[in-house]
Amino acid sequence: MECSDPLGIENRVVSDAQRDGQPTRVVSGARTFATAPEVLWDAVTNLEKLACWFNPITGDLKLGGRYQLEGNAGGEIIRCERAEIFEVTWEFAENVSWLMVRLEPKGDGTRMTLEHTMTKDEASESHWNQYGPGATGVGWDLGFLGLGLYLNSDTFDRKEAEAWSASEPGKEFIRHCAKAWGVSHISSGEEPDLANAMAENTAKAYTGE
Repeated sequence: MECSDPLGIENRVVSDAQRDGQPTRVVSGARTFATAPEVLWDAVTNLEKLACWFNPITGDLKLGGRYQLEGNAGGEIIRCERAEIFEVTWEFAENVSWLMVRLEPKGDGTRMTLEHTMTKDEASESHWNQYGPGATGVGWDLGFLGLGLYLNSDTFDRKEAEAWSASEPGKEFIRHCAKAWGVSHISSGEEPDLANAMAENTAKAYTGE
C-alpha cells in the first residue's frame, strides 16, 4: 500500500469532564473528510463497510442494539441520530468507557469529531499515568487514516493498511501521532516532561520498540 501523505486526526483535544456525576477524561479528535454527511455516516455505521476499513463487526446497529468488534470492544448503542451523531458504550477487558461520533457539514465536506470518555478509576488512571492520551488517541489516528484511505480509493485493503502500519513509514506515522497527542496533553495543562514521556511510551508500545 502506498501512503505518501498519511493523515489521521487533524485536531486533538485532551480535557477533563464529568459523566453521571463522576470525573472523567476525554480524548477528542476531529478531521474534515471530502464527502457528504450521508456517505460518511454510511462508512462508519454500515456493517460491511466498517469491516473494510476498521474491524469486522457483528450486532444490531440501531438504538438499543449491541455490537461486537472482532478482537476488540463491544457495547450498546445508546444514541443514534442519522447522519449527525451516535454514541455507544465501549466495553473492553471489563472496563467501560463511552464513544461519541458527531458529523457536521463543513464547506464541501463533513467534519467528523470523535470523543472517547474514560472514568478516572484506579485501573484507568494507572494506564493513563504510563501512556497518557496517546494510548487511546493513536488508535483513533490509525482509524481516521484508514477511513480516509477507504473513502478515497476503490481498492483499499484493510490488511494492507495493517501491514503498512508495521512498516517503517507506518511506525514514523505512529511516532508523529504520539508526539502530537503529547503536545495536546501539554496544552491541557500537563507538565511537559511528563506528557512527553507518556507520548514516548505510547509510541514504543504501538511500534513494538
